[in-house]
Amino acid sequence: MDYSTESQALDREILGVINAWHHDGIELKQGEFDDLALRLFDYQLRYNVPYARYCERLGVTRDAFPASWEAIPAVPAPAFKEAALTTFDPAVAALIFETSGTTDGKPGRHYLETPALYDAALLAGFDRFMLGDGVALRYFNCVPNPLESPHSSLGYMMKRVAEERGDGKAGWYLRDGELLFETLKSDLLQAAAERQAVCLVATAFALVYVLDAMEGDGLRVSLPPGSRIIETGGFKGRSRMVSREQLYERACDRFYVVPEAIRAEYGMTELSSQYYDRVSAGAVLAQRRKIAPPWLRARVVGPDRKTMPFGEIGSILHVDLANRSSCIAIQTEDLGKQYGDGLVLIGREIDAEPRGCSLDSEDLRERRSASVSL
Repeated sequence: MDYSTESQALDREILGVINAWHHDGIELKQGEFDDLALRLFDYQLRYNVPYARYCERLGVTRDAFPASWEAIPAVPAPAFKEAALTTFDPAVAALIFETSGTTDGKPGRHYLETPALYDAALLAGFDRFMLGDGVALRYFNCVPNPLESPHSSLGYMMKRVAEERGDGKAGWYLRDGELLFETLKSDLLQAAAERQAVCLVATAFALVYVLDAMEGDGLRVSLPPGSRIIETGGFKGRSRMVSREQLYERACDRFYVVPEAIRAEYGMTELSSQYYDRVSAGAVLAQRRKIAPPWLRARVVGPDRKTMPFGEIGSILHVDLANRSSCIAIQTEDLGKQYGDGLVLIGREIDAEPRGCSLDSEDLRERRSASVSL
């Protein structure tokens, strides 16, 4: 079987898994996940040369093959800055996503051969975890605009969601790194007057600046019933730390929503799939679990990369079957705890550089007027 035929066959199989869960709620059994993950890893060993070299240095080859998905070697996320980790020629990539949180100015790049798996995974996860009620929301995006930042995975994700699931009147409120607060204010008030439920999507620091500006303006907006807020992470900036508890309390106060209306999304440029909060009324915010679709799994590992017992803190390692054309397993600098019902995020390793969502929004603060003080 040649590369194209094998790749298309894998894509069809993975899309089948995604669609079965998306439309019918069919989960992958443990053995099924194991089988598909190991076959995908074998494929990547044959076609992703930098990844194969890395695995060989760890003693993992097709002749010394892992026995389960948990033994698949994970590349450190910063490796995406050093090599094109692909099974194909990156010059013909359909999508290129770049990290932005680098201290040396060199972004990591995630090259995808086709948008099919990424699009299917993001819409399936969003529908089941964020749109269980099926409502058509108006999307207010305080994230990078794809017209300005074509390589932002978060911007791409929200453009696709707004196009496929929105009411046709999505707004984008960052321009050249500046928050367009007056436009956002006007559009929020209009949606409230129309009783149109909205979805405000923002990185943690972008949401901070929205709330700072609202407080400075003495503004409160009662979001219509069914509205929700999605916070996409990035609590650690260069000059200010923000707690999730404080941020959500302020958002509830300014938008007259309950904490359950605010949910966190957790993703990475290097992944094709996302995690979302599992939310129940009265649950302690710090104990919210992040849950994943069935083709995405996490391990919390120690320095030896062995899985930690439930409830113990370690680094988070992801295995994403939708990463067919790149790397199936990614080792992050994020810390967390694993439980039977999901993942609890703790923060980032002390020496890890701020990245992605956090730095984009920290740059935003530097460009805003001095009237919004920190």
